[in-house]
Amino acid sequence: MKTLVFALPGNESFAQSLASLLNAETGEAVIRRFPDGESYVRILSDVQDRKVVMVCTLHQPDQKLLPLYFMAKTAKELGAAEVCLVAPYLAYMRQDKQFHPGEGVTSRYFADLLSGTVDSLYTIDPHLHRFHHMHELYAIPAQALHAAPIVASWVKAHINKPILIGPDEESLQWVSEVAGLADAPYLVLNKTRFGDREVQVTQPEMDRYQDHTPVLVDDIISTARTMIETVQHLKQLTPQAPVCIGVHAVFAEGAYEALLQAGASQVITCNTIPHVSNGIQVEALMAKAMRV
Repeated sequence: MKTLVFALPGNESFAQSLASLLNAETGEAVIRRFPDGESYVRILSDVQDRKVVMVCTLHQPDQKLLPLYFMAKTAKELGAAEVCLVAPYLAYMRQDKQFHPGEGVTSRYFADLLSGTVDSLYTIDPHLHRFHHMHELYAIPAQALHAAPIVASWVKAHINKPILIGPDEESLQWVSEVAGLADAPYLVLNKTRFGDREVQVTQPEMDRYQDHTPVLVDDIISTARTMIETVQHLKQLTPQAPVCIGVHAVFAEGAYEALLQAGASQVITCNTIPHVSNGIQVEALMAKAMRV
């Protein structure tokens, strides 16, 4: 029997594309909230002995986890052979150690919750920093896919003479990979963070790249302060307006607009989180991994 692909609310377009690429069926379900805010879940499709894929990108995860949990548990009670979670963006990956006394290492706690909810997990470029592999966190098969090749393809197709710029040392491996695949030079900056919205970035050495278009790349754009600071520096150093690329369009309130106002000529993201900036599609990448 064909795999059944269910879309959690807000994931309908991604789920439809994924189902088509997998030659799977789309499942029918009702997910809504009672007046008191509690979640109601009903699966209408027959899931008995079938592989069930639930598509739920996990930005703003606190309001999404319970419906996902209820859907997965319901599918298992109805006899699903396997429940797989496709979470293009995976939340709670950045709090990966106790930075201050008394803090919870929430990346571990969230991994425990999901490991007890679904049987397998696919995601794209999770923020693996102090943990280097998904199996260090997750007790289920969990595969982290990488968007670097499709980001590089977009750069090659759309940017003439790019210079890739990474916002901090943590981005070195990722930016160097994108640059290598795009046949482009790259620079990585030093960043000092003073708080959630205050960042200081060193000025890049742009003398040799005056005729190159700066392409700022990062895995997550949240407050955008790092990119905004870099864009403002670049305006003084090169006549070329920079392009900003992020895998995950987290975007705190007003961050996208502020980045454009700072001088970015374009802001492009992958469609791991629905946003007006989405310009790089990842469904084919996900489907290819799931077919293996």
